[in-house]
Amino acid sequence: MTEQLPYTVLRDFGDFELRRYPSYNLVQVVETADYTQAGYRGFNPLFQFIAGSNSANEKIAMTAPVIQREVAEGTYAVSFVMPKDLAETSIPSPRDPRVKTVHVEGHDTAVMKFSGLWSESKFEKVTRKLATALEREGLVAAGSAYSARYDPPWKPGFMRRNEALIDLV
Repeated sequence: MTEQLPYTVLRDFGDFELRRYPSYNLVQVVETADYTQAGYRGFNPLFQFIAGSNSANEKIAMTAPVIQREVAEGTYAVSFVMPKDLAETSIPSPRDPRVKTVHVEGHDTAVMKFSGLWSESKFEKVTRKLATALEREGLVAAGSAYSARYDPPWKPGFMRRNEALIDLV
């Protein structure tokens, strides 16, 4: 089974969860394209990295989710989570200069799950629902929403797990 980014559910509000994530490491590519194309274009260099295109010629296990965050208008960071047993100092250097290693400190995040094929319009719809739920509960966002995709592209859409996430203050 694919290793997933660990978290603790602090509270289940019914329509969304409040989660605490520990520190973790990512490999990341920044793509200037629309939401969908950025996700597709960012995937390949990251996959090549974990397939052994790195300074150690080392294969690294695929994990979930694939995270995508808009970092500027029309520009997205697409990221793979590194396995939890791979320390930041042990991550081999990427051969592709577009691939960067990023450390993420532990944080609290509001998360709303959704199924189906991922698309920008679906993500935006769920994000609006999540933002409304945060306001209802008096929670304060620390930034903009981002997405997480857990399943491979060959999994039927109705069985796919996706999430909209908003980090909290």
